[in-house]
Amino acid sequence: MENLLNNVGQYKKQYLIKRLIQSGVYKKNNKHLYEWTLTELEEEYFSLKKEKINS
Repeated sequence: MENLLNNVGQYKKQYLIKRLIQSGVYKKNNKHLYEWTLTELEEEYFSLKKEKINS
């Protein structure tokens, strides 16, 4: 079960990284996306999504 959760987490990270790159985000504060935690990726993704809705 733990392996399955890890795979899901990795899949989600890759999905978010792909979407952020498509939005023009490659790194922030000298930290590349692949170094970010899942939480950091989610926060940035939803922040960008919110900006697009409000603009």
